[in-house]
Amino acid sequence: MADTYDAIIVGAGIVGAATALALARRGVRTLGVDRLPAAGYGSTSGSCAIVRPYYSTVDGCAVGWESHFYWRNWAEFLGTEDERGLVRYINCGCLRLKSPANGYLANTIRLMDEIGCPYEEWSGDQVRERLPTVVLDSFGETKPVDDPAFGDPVGPPLPGGVFFPDGGYVNDPQLATHNLQRAAEAAGAVFRFNAAVSGIRQAGGRVAGVTLEGGDEIDAPVVVNVTGPHSRKVNRLAGVEEGMNVTTRALRHEVCHVPAPSGCDFEESGMVFSDDEIGVYIRPETGNHLLIGSEDPQCDERQWVDPDDYNREFTEQWNVQVMRLAQRMPNLRIPQSGGGVVDLYDVTDDWIPIYDKSDLPGFYMAVGTSGNQFKNAPIAGEMMAGLITECEAGRDHDLDPATFHLRYTDRTVSLGFYSRRREINRDSSFSVLG
Repeated sequence: MADTYDAIIVGAGIVGAATALALARRGVRTLGVDRLPAAGYGSTSGSCAIVRPYYSTVDGCAVGWESHFYWRNWAEFLGTEDERGLVRYINCGCLRLKSPANGYLANTIRLMDEIGCPYEEWSGDQVRERLPTVVLDSFGETKPVDDPAFGDPVGPPLPGGVFFPDGGYVNDPQLATHNLQRAAEAAGAVFRFNAAVSGIRQAGGRVAGVTLEGGDEIDAPVVVNVTGPHSRKVNRLAGVEEGMNVTTRALRHEVCHVPAPSGCDFEESGMVFSDDEIGVYIRPETGNHLLIGSEDPQCDERQWVDPDDYNREFTEQWNVQVMRLAQRMPNLRIPQSGGGVVDLYDVTDDWIPIYDKSDLPGFYMAVGTSGNQFKNAPIAGEMMAGLITECEAGRDHDLDPATFHLRYTDRTVSLGFYSRRREINRDSSFSVLG
């Protein structure tokens, strides 16, 4: 006889664990299943775990800013202990340089004003005072390193940047997920690991549960796909792709781990730093190192892959990203061998996640989240729990979208923004910046 639950969460990454917690707190008998041996072992473990308020849409900015307060009040949000300790949120702030490529951040400033998020406009001198290793030469659009003009200034220096004090990074994304798992278990949720889903079962015109590899069946009237880079494969098991205007794909990414420039204590005095001209972002890392991620500039070929069959070794892209940062930080040391992470993003067509139901009653999706939704995971879990509760009570979310109130910033967002049926959002940056 099959085990029975009220809801099955497929995937125990940061968003899956948060969704399990939010449902369990509503009294829903919840099971989280994951093909890996522990929570947060998939793409979550490779996240740079950056918390920032700046996106290219007002809803994205509002939720991003709200997330800062969840992480700042992490122990209060969890309400339980973890034998491994609690993750640390390093509230170092975020700096984004103004450049012609981003319209000198005029739209970002407008969005911050609209939602009431604090920011500071820094002059070039203020940027150099805080980050003495940075030069503000303008390099124009991001270039391949073999471009003859790579590294050559093309115009007047950049005028400065915008600093966002409500931001930073989480020091251990896997531990953050374990924290959520323990809080979910304290609320009554159960987790099952090394349990790969091979089928989504249906009965009576709605979802009926899952089948695991090996044949075990688990029954539930609600199944939630939170499988990150495997989300498209799970959606196909459920047969729901035809009803989606926005779908997902797995994108291969490399993040570099290098020492900070000589004489720079970036771990102590640095911050999250992003730069549209050189096409990379960075954050401090333990041991006075930097993590360097790509902002997916147009000149780079995007590597869409099968999440079960892709190159897990560093490529020339590692050198490209480090050399791009060296334009902005000329004292940066470039190691002979690469360190960092090779992992996957789960990306929608417009890089905005899908938090939605599907055309199969009882089957829900929190997908397309990798690369820019780690910070929002606690909110995403609460959004999904509210959406599921309302839809199961009879609400037609497609015609009458559910809403979610942001408790800290006192703003209400429509979950229709994250609909599977939305038109491609042309206000999106179509990149990891979200």
